[in-house]
Amino acid sequence: MLGNNGRTRIWMYTAIIFACALVIVMLFRARFVQPITLRGAVTSKSSDARKQLPIAEVEITTGNSAVVAPVKSDSSGSFHIRLPREIRRGTHITLHFRHPDYQPYDYKGFVGDQLYIVQLTPKHAPTPASDVTATSVTNVKVRYSIKTGTSASVGSLVKAFEVTNMGNVPCNGPPCSPDGRWKAAINSAILDAGNGNELRNVRVSCIAGPCPFTHVDTGNFTNGAQTVTATARNWSDTTTFLMEAEVFHPMVSNVVHESFPTIFGPALNFTIPTGAEGLCIEADLNGQTIIFPLGPDLYLSWANCNERANSEQAEIFRCELKSGYRF
Repeated sequence: MLGNNGRTRIWMYTAIIFACALVIVMLFRARFVQPITLRGAVTSKSSDARKQLPIAEVEITTGNSAVVAPVKSDSSGSFHIRLPREIRRGTHITLHFRHPDYQPYDYKGFVGDQLYIVQLTPKHAPTPASDVTATSVTNVKVRYSIKTGTSASVGSLVKAFEVTNMGNVPCNGPPCSPDGRWKAAINSAILDAGNGNELRNVRVSCIAGPCPFTHVDTGNFTNGAQTVTATARNWSDTTTFLMEAEVFHPMVSNVVHESFPTIFGPALNFTIPTGAEGLCIEADLNGQTIIFPLGPDLYLSWANCNERANSEQAEIFRCELKSGYRF
């Protein structure tokens, strides 16, 4: 039996082992637990959901910017903040949102599994629609061009060729008939559409001789190729084949498209297909029709524009009126 000293030592050893295990677990979690990322979006404040427009370039900082570097919202208003590993769920956090055109806003809450949606109030109210001194922007249209591939028929090609052979000769080695009984012969012909052209609807037909005892290989008849080769096999008497195809010349042309943007409050929104070129906005300013090329800087004298890719098929544009203009 153990005395009091023995039991005391056992309890001490147990406590030390437990404490060491706890430290190891805490170190393991601190090393391998994934850090939390806060995700959210910033929009303009409005009672009309259609006017809650995304705000880009909003600087977001936490209460301790030395621990978490400042981030900025993108063109869709989206932001994400990666927190240090030691900050866990339930921790109190303050987020500061700053933009030169909007009132500063401080969000106070807790770290958790949620989306942080923030609305900012503009410093300057948009120009009222009833302000007759503002320049009127009406009849807005979006114009752009898309490259479209077309082709024109420029003629056709015809070539006759023979496969010379003697029928009823047993096969002693390739080439032979498909069943291996009769001696066969093979011949080929090539059609060339010329540089910059392509062949379509290639066909080969046996037109003379014992055609039932022939076979044409059409495995490489590909529409759009410049050259095509036809190969025929004959295991009877001499046969004649006719090879034909249409010749097309491919071309690329620009097709101009027009669309009408959607206007909510002081902003217009529109999308264009990825790869569109020559983007312009046509509008009437105080009754005078003007075409405004929207270059890579997205500059308009009467609006501030931004762009973001929505998918591989479309780009989203938003243009918000500058002071002194109204739709």
